[in-house]
Amino acid sequence: MKTKTLLYPVAAKEMEALGQRMKDARLRRRFSMETVCARANISRPTLYKVESGDASVAIGTYVQILRVLGLLGDLGLLAKDDVLGRQLQDEALPQRKRAPRRLVQSAGENDGKK
Repeated sequence: MKTKTLLYPVAAKEMEALGQRMKDARLRRRFSMETVCARANISRPTLYKVESGDASVAIGTYVQILRVLGLLGDLGLLAKDDVLGRQLQDEALPQRKRAPRRLVQSAGENDGKK
């Protein structure tokens, strides 16, 4: 039994907006659903899910549709400007200090010393 992918409401709205943008791009190019499906090697229900913002569709399917629409270059814009990551990197948090390693003495060294 398949489980539905649950998203936070903000993420679900973003997925719906992405699907609508992809549908708009398809219609501006005057591509039918059948044309996009044939070129992307996907089924019509899958394309419908993508254009509806269904989160259960694999990312590879999105890539194939973007390729068909001539928008594959836009994929490089995802997470391009990682502001939070840069801030964390720039903080240069100090590395954890470790105690020096203890030397283990062999049994022969302890015999002469008391």
